[in-house]
Amino acid sequence: MNRDEFQEVLEAVAAGQLGVDDAIDRLRAQGVEDLGFARLDTDRESRTGMAEAIFAPGKTDEQLAVIVERCLDVHGKVLVTRLEEERATPLLDRFDQLRYHSAGRILEARPDSEPMGPLVGVVSAGTSDLPVAEEAAVVLEHLGHRVDRVNDIGVAGIHRLFSVLERLRAATALVVVAGMEGALPSVVAGLVESPVVAVPTSVGYGASFGGVAALLGMLNSCATGIGVVNIDNGFGAATLVHRMTRAGGGSAL
Repeated sequence: MNRDEFQEVLEAVAAGQLGVDDAIDRLRAQGVEDLGFARLDTDRESRTGMAEAIFAPGKTDEQLAVIVERCLDVHGKVLVTRLEEERATPLLDRFDQLRYHSAGRILEARPDSEPMGPLVGVVSAGTSDLPVAEEAAVVLEHLGHRVDRVNDIGVAGIHRLFSVLERLRAATALVVVAGMEGALPSVVAGLVESPVVAVPTSVGYGASFGGVAALLGMLNSCATGIGVVNIDNGFGAATLVHRMTRAGGGSAL
């Protein structure tokens, strides 16, 4: 419930048009839609600046269909993460406004307007990191950001980074995605002014421990201005950047 809706209820009470008990019931009911198997947080966008996203794993196909339908009815948009293509196909057939991004495993609907928000660079160390990087990029675009994708510039061929350095420096913030030893965010953070959100991936051999080595390397970076999210969490990186830029009035600095 936004400020105007709160004010409408309070004014109705003050004018004697609405009883106190009815007002309490109305305020209590706002922001939650009970579907039985889920309680949709329909008021989240007015509180946090971002509508509730739907995490697909663990939900049945019918549950997803009901949630997607209600989100479209309430918000006119929806964001579903970690959805495999075979599960997305029936939803695409049912709802014309949906589109599927196979690389990032995201199903979404959003306004047709071009993103006008702050420019964010999404950088991947290797091609194997692209699924996580693309998850971050699509979520950022869904939230209204312009995105510059810079792929495959890991430290094994560090000269590749210098050819795109001006593009990185032009971004308001950077999401840097890397597996293996996770060195790339530290290198990038030492070359740019913008804040860096580092995303470790589970890409690597045995001693990478499914991304733990990259996570610890990023957490222990000696470069300043780095925030680190969980392993393979492109969604978390995107939403962190979104909050940073909103708090900074379009600037993450």
